[in-house]
Amino acid sequence: MVTSPRVSGSHWVRAERWLAILGPAAVAAFVVGIIWPGLMPDVGYWDTGEFQTILPIMGTAHPTGYPTYVLLGWLVNLLLTPLGEPAFRINVLSLLCVAVAAAGTVHLMVRLTGRMPIAMATGAAVALGPATWRLATHADPHTLHLALVAALLVVLVRWEQARKAEEASADRWLVVASVVFGLSVGNHSLTLLLAVPVGLFVLSVQPGILLRPRFAALCALALFGTIAAVYLELPLRAGLFRAPLVYGKPETWDGFWYIALAEQFRGSLHDPLGELPRKFAELTKLASAEFGFLALLIPVAFLATVVRHWRYALLTGSAMLITVLFNASYTNADISRYYLGPSLWAWTWLAVLAAVIVEQVAVSPVGAEADVGAATGAETGAASRWSSGRPAAIAGPITTVVLAGLLLVPTAAGFRVRAERADSSHDTAARRWVTAVLAEVGPDAVIVSQWATSTALWYAQYVDHLRPDVMVVDDRTRLDKNYGEPTDVISLYLGSRPVYVIRANDYDLGKVLDVFDLAPIGGSSTTNVYRVTGLRGAGG
Repeated sequence: MVTSPRVSGSHWVRAERWLAILGPAAVAAFVVGIIWPGLMPDVGYWDTGEFQTILPIMGTAHPTGYPTYVLLGWLVNLLLTPLGEPAFRINVLSLLCVAVAAAGTVHLMVRLTGRMPIAMATGAAVALGPATWRLATHADPHTLHLALVAALLVVLVRWEQARKAEEASADRWLVVASVVFGLSVGNHSLTLLLAVPVGLFVLSVQPGILLRPRFAALCALALFGTIAAVYLELPLRAGLFRAPLVYGKPETWDGFWYIALAEQFRGSLHDPLGELPRKFAELTKLASAEFGFLALLIPVAFLATVVRHWRYALLTGSAMLITVLFNASYTNADISRYYLGPSLWAWTWLAVLAAVIVEQVAVSPVGAEADVGAATGAETGAASRWSSGRPAAIAGPITTVVLAGLLLVPTAAGFRVRAERADSSHDTAARRWVTAVLAEVGPDAVIVSQWATSTALWYAQYVDHLRPDVMVVDDRTRLDKNYGEPTDVISLYLGSRPVYVIRANDYDLGKVLDVFDLAPIGGSSTTNVYRVTGLRGAGG
């Protein structure tokens, strides 16, 4: 039976659509399967513990507040209730964000290269980079930043292609991009570094957009309306609908901007154009860890992207320059988190380079053989086209698979090391510590704590509902309530309530020891916690 061309074509279109869905889904599932065994099982210290506490109770976080992350985390915590501890659910959210980023990368690269194997390899490489893999195992908003940046690229490229195809609905994609950008701003301030690159991209695709004031106003409304909507979480949860745990005073005008503009970290940016050799060496080290030998090809890959997709190269190239200059000059305890975006952009350039190589290999010299056929006879010409075209047709798919595998070589070569460094499955230190401490401290106790440990204590109180009688006074609490120095807090409560102290380092502990006598509590699990027994030299 002969199948009609129409039916055959229809089946082919449906197959392509299914492949467009299954490819990204398969990579997302693969990423989840690889990273899941290494997830942190419980609460952590530092910012990890803060987010594991803030998201389930919809509190407010440290600057810039991360309202998008908080709102999404609150919802995900409810949806993932069967998975167990809220802390674990928030850790799972990080993994899901990385999986979404991987799926988005696959979709993006299919649009830019048309090569599903290359796209799938790129998505996996992005998700299994050393920094990304590590962050995917515990609560951290940088994973959502990566997912939103990938989504933004997908929507912007979709808008560009819709404009080129003169689709009637093209404008809606730029409105969607405005919403995604707004959500990303509400998640992490790194998104603000993309404002100029996105603006350049939009103007390159539609130079006359400013001559369409109503449409430009609609995009601006979508952008700023989204930012305003998510940032309302701060004053609402600090004021009218107050959450159990609030950072700073975002219910006031000055307090809101203090959080939203991250004034606490003002001064962390130092001399962006200085010490360039040192900064270049550090960047080279990060690139080598992420890309291996492929790092040498990144400049060539960018040039290939300029040739094939110059508007996308303008977007990601300018974003790379601005972000890298910022990161290299910004003081942060874990600066590798700030390079998730640059890593994504570089991987997409490498994928474009791979696609260009495939195109060159797959070119069939049919035209030249046709000339031979015209001179020697039609039969000879047909044989020549068959013999030359068939190897070329086979070479394309083979080269695609080979280059897709090549993109995965750095990941495969460093797989064991990356997995071991990212593995947080045995990290129960914070849970063991907080359990031991709360078992030791007396009723109605005051714990003068510091950020690393305060967050774990807050989780026990506000999420697990343990020891509500205990008052945790963090260094942030001292500022918000004008308590003064740690020694002032101790003096305020000593004699009326049991007072305990935890300091970040020997210097800070020494300042307390200059005034008060301290005695360590409990066993080895609580060695950094001291009971204040009285004034120095005044006896027990």
